[in-house]
Amino acid sequence: MLFVRSLTTFLLTLMMLRLVLGVLILLSACGSATEPPPPAQAAESAVRLETATGTIHGSLLLPSSAGPHPLVLLHAGSGPTDRNGNSVLVPGANNSLKLLAERLAARGIASVRYDKRGVAASAAAAPSESDLRFETYVDDAVAWVRQLRVDPRFRTITVLGHSEGSLIGMLAAEQARADAFISVAAPARRASDILREQLRPQLPAELWQESERLLAELEQGRTTEAVPPALASLYRPSVQPYLISWFRYVPTEEIRSVPGAVLIVHGTTDVQVGPSEAEALKQARPEADLVIVEGMNHVLKLVPLNPAQQSASYSDPSLPVAPVLVERVAGFITRVERLP
Repeated sequence: MLFVRSLTTFLLTLMMLRLVLGVLILLSACGSATEPPPPAQAAESAVRLETATGTIHGSLLLPSSAGPHPLVLLHAGSGPTDRNGNSVLVPGANNSLKLLAERLAARGIASVRYDKRGVAASAAAAPSESDLRFETYVDDAVAWVRQLRVDPRFRTITVLGHSEGSLIGMLAAEQARADAFISVAAPARRASDILREQLRPQLPAELWQESERLLAELEQGRTTEAVPPALASLYRPSVQPYLISWFRYVPTEEIRSVPGAVLIVHGTTDVQVGPSEAEALKQARPEADLVIVEGMNHVLKLVPLNPAQQSASYSDPSLPVAPVLVERVAGFITRVERLP
């Protein structure tokens, strides 16, 4: 069980960094519109992916209409975020990915969403912290695509990555030759550059210089034992190999290599990842479709910029996902053609 606790500590550290730096903004009161529940006929069942270090558990939502159906593989964002879009670091549940899957099922689109290794039902599949790499998550997504590809119930496979899961999704879509790719609420910059932006206003000058030194070493693919105690939670030696593997990828570069059609979606009230990131992804992939959803925040709900309402939406499963998001994603997936 030690390796599970170690990985969980690492994931909590990454998520806590965003909480401390104000990326996940306050948690409190609630409110907004409601939407009727999706048709009850859609059937949800358990699915599994067997890996060398354990089983990864997921959910298949299959429309009631006759198939074969287009299918979308939903990949959650960073940290201990589960298949439904919920994190143990945030009280309650927003169910963003579960709600999206249900709405897509009502439009004849099947979906698989899963708990990443080390998270929720897939906790036992976690490797040790020192053995974890960014590519581990990519390999899992690739394996899901390949497993689903041979299932006769599905006519096309689209990968959808939310937030930092977008980079994992685009790499997996390329390697597994998924038929299409959707990026939702995702950063366009290298992870180390985002860390720089978040850390700069939070650290005193001396620690900032130490952080810069460490980031520069990691970006060059070099580990270091010389980590100040104040920065050990982020740069401890056991996590450095993962950071090195993560920092080598730049979303604006990787999105150019994704085969098939690409859709980029972002919301105007996303306080974690600004809409300018979507514009940068579009500039890198000019032929991609770009949809900016007015009033949609990072957890895909229609919420104004009011901090209290933003915070409450992260814990409110009664708020529906933005209807425009559903319509545009469903329309895109329905038009996807199978790659040769």
